[in-house]
Parts: sequence; C-alpha cells; structure tokens
Amino acid sequence: MRKIILLITCMFGISVFSQIKVLKNESLVEIGKDNSVGLYKKEDKFTINYQDLNTSNLNTIRSFSFQNLDSDVSGLYKLIMDGFISTPDENIILELPNDIIELHYEKNYGQPTVQFIQYINKNRKYVGKSQFLNRKQVEKVFGKTNGKSALYEKPGTMHQINGTKSASSQASTAVPSSSTNSKNKKSKK
Repeated sequence: MRKIILLITCMFGISVFSQIKVLKNESLVEIGKDNSVGLYKKEDKFTINYQDLNTSNLNTIRSFSFQNLDSDVSGLYKLIMDGFISTPDENIILELPNDIIELHYEKNYGQPTVQFIQYINKNRKYVGKSQFLNRKQVEKVFGKTNGKSALYEKPGTMHQINGTKSASSQASTAVPSSSTNSKNKKSKK
C-alpha cells in the first residue's frame, strides 16, 4: 500500500512539472495608461488592455492587438480624436485581425467620451466594453502626455527575412471561409 501511494505521488509531481516551461522574457513597453485602459508595445505589436465592464467579474481584463503596419496606431488615435470634434451618428466599426472593435461615442456629464466595444474573435456573442474615456484620458493612453508616442514608429526587435513582414502581422482580407469551404465540398463529390 505504501509503494502505491509513493508511486502516485511521484507520478503527480512529474505531470505537474512537465507542463511548466521557462519562457524568454520579452520586453513589454507601456505607452500610456489611464485607470483601467492602457496601450502597450511588444516588438512591433500594439495591445490595448482594458477592464471589461460588461462582465459581472470586475477583475476581467481583456485586450485587442494589431500591428503598426501603415502608422495604424497614429491613425487610430486620429480617428478617435476626430470623433471628439465631430461626434459620429453611429459607432465606428474597425476590423482587426482577430477582433471587431467599435468606437462608441457618448456624452457623459456634458463631456464627449469614447468607449471601446470589442467583439471577441469577431463573435457578436462575446462582447467586452471598456470604461468611457474623455479626450485627456485618450491622450494619456496613447502616450501623448508622457512623450512615449514617439515609440509608435520605432522598429521592433523582430527579425525580418528579406525585408518582408510575417503574414500574421497583416490584417485579413480573405474571402470568408464558409463560401470557399462549400465550393471545395461540391468539387469533391
């Protein structure tokens, strides 16, 4: 009986440690943050983290990421700021490689604000919502108040082969897979 317990203990210990990997510590740079919304850069990828107000668990942190291919970070900042000048009638819808983001503008206490609404994995069933941000908070998140917005255009440390970018860094412009799958199924019959 004692050998069996010892054997089970050893097997459990081995299975736990076989799941642990030591990862290389890659640099994550905070561009800016205000309350529960922050913009971060890792190599050539930018991520916006926010506390999801759409869940009952207030500790839920969500994020969405994109590459800075054609000055996309500056473009997003300008798009958001333009919405403060001329409030859009409807949400501005942005398609990222993995998610759909809506910029929702609303006046709070007479002040124009914007909220990120994230459709996680482009699925309308899974929705995350950030806090509302006013103009000064957006400037802070995008590093305009601390000078870190200069990091937008600095190249990442990712190695590129023959000067080309990896396919994962580009937004998807492919035809929806459902239409190509149905064509493939028909041709196989």
